[in-house]
Amino acid sequence: MNKLIHGLMALSLLSLFSCKGYTDLPVADFEKMLDDAPDAQLVDVRTPDEFAEGHLPGACNIDWLGEGFLEGAKASLDAARPVMVYCRSGKRSAAASSALKKAGFTVCNLLGGYLAWAEAGKRVTKYEVETFRTDSGKPVRITLIKHGSLEIAYAGLSIQVDPVGEYGKHTDYAVEFPKADVLLVTHEHPDHFEPATIDILSGEGTRLILNETSRARIGKGEAIANGQRTELAGGIGLEAVPAYNTTPGREMFHPKGNGNGYVLTIDGLRIYVAGDTEDVPEMADLEDIDVAFLPVNQPYTMTVPQCVAAAKAIAPKVLIPYHYSKTELAGLEDMLPGMDVRIRQMQ
Repeated sequence: MNKLIHGLMALSLLSLFSCKGYTDLPVADFEKMLDDAPDAQLVDVRTPDEFAEGHLPGACNIDWLGEGFLEGAKASLDAARPVMVYCRSGKRSAAASSALKKAGFTVCNLLGGYLAWAEAGKRVTKYEVETFRTDSGKPVRITLIKHGSLEIAYAGLSIQVDPVGEYGKHTDYAVEFPKADVLLVTHEHPDHFEPATIDILSGEGTRLILNETSRARIGKGEAIANGQRTELAGGIGLEAVPAYNTTPGREMFHPKGNGNGYVLTIDGLRIYVAGDTEDVPEMADLEDIDVAFLPVNQPYTMTVPQCVAAAKAIAPKVLIPYHYSKTELAGLEDMLPGMDVRIRQMQ
């Protein structure tokens, strides 16, 4: 909290003495402000095509050259929270920062833009990234890669969950992601378990943690069973929890006792990645879940009503359905009033 207060005070002072009305920050200071200000809003003002080719993790896209830039910004941004702006090289973001400042926003502009950020070796991504904060205010960034594949990044650590390169759309893990510190595999189905991608992401010191069937198939790694716990680097707690089918006629898809869901506890932030499961009774035992990833892909995992029942049993602060293929999720938010339900591109 002190870091945040000092950072915002420094930002206010810089803005006070800036004739531009907004603050220009080099890459290192821009990155630090993003880490220290938990409510900062990161805005990429390039075109949608540029954004799709790669952007800073956690950025939203409001095109400076598109029609109605200010109207879009006012509709999607909170004027009470700082806005962090960048473009390709800094020219468009300077103009956008000036306009936003005149509209009442507190604004920081990235000097040198996306090019300077990338040249400094900072992370960029093509994917949606959700940022959450631990109890001490540190950012945890979850990259929503596709289907059942996620990356959880915290304090310089990369945790990959069910990384698969060739399922659905191609993911070039060798180019798009660093070597993993931890690889988690829920079970052995090919949309969750791909030995070639595991090899790509494995480096010196990488821990591979998986269910026993997957370990037997790949011939390496640490097998963990439902109910077992371990500690990862950085003091992160990991618990394997049950993931299985209960509906008659579906038990063979995911038999009880084989696959895992995982609960990670990162400095008080609790993230539940359910794996392939229906709304099993053990979900009622999960406590204080901040973020839950629940699969909605009938007949292999949950129906929409089962997802609703699971969400009510777990009561997470944020629900992100994933692994949902062609299942129609429209109306899920209305079925869970008061819960933060985020529908993302995780088919």
